[in-house]
Amino acid sequence: MIKVYRKTATIKAEQFTKENEFELIEKYSMELFEYVSIGSGPNIPVDHAGDGCMIYSIDTKRGQIHLVVGDWIATGVNGEHWAVADDVFKKTYAELPVVPHYVAEYINYMKSSYRDIWDAINYPFRSDRINKYLEDNSETFARAWLDGYVVEEKHD
Repeated sequence: MIKVYRKTATIKAEQFTKENEFELIEKYSMELFEYVSIGSGPNIPVDHAGDGCMIYSIDTKRGQIHLVVGDWIATGVNGEHWAVADDVFKKTYAELPVVPHYVAEYINYMKSSYRDIWDAINYPFRSDRINKYLEDNSETFARAWLDGYVVEEKHD
């Protein structure tokens, strides 16, 4: 019987573009690449790479991967890296919501008190600031609670 699964780990990713291709090769070469060979060739289907597109063949500790401009370099929870085609990346991953520091503190407090999202939404002792945030950003709050979040940078 086939079961249905969803991804539960948070990853980091950078898109490999014409503007940053050499920067990313240099950045990842010390930890990811044993060597990088640059050339165009038939080893990636034309519908993925495009005619004459530069293909980066990368030997990693887990085997060879191919990367073309537009693909994403993903970093997993154990520091492993892999390439993901842009169309697959957009269907598979969503950027984490960005929340203010006071919302992050509220989420952490409620979770550390073993409360669930229902308690967090209906907690009677919330600050006016949290009340206002929940009124205006209920979907973002729910996504942050369920999937994780990035704390907004403070602007001084």
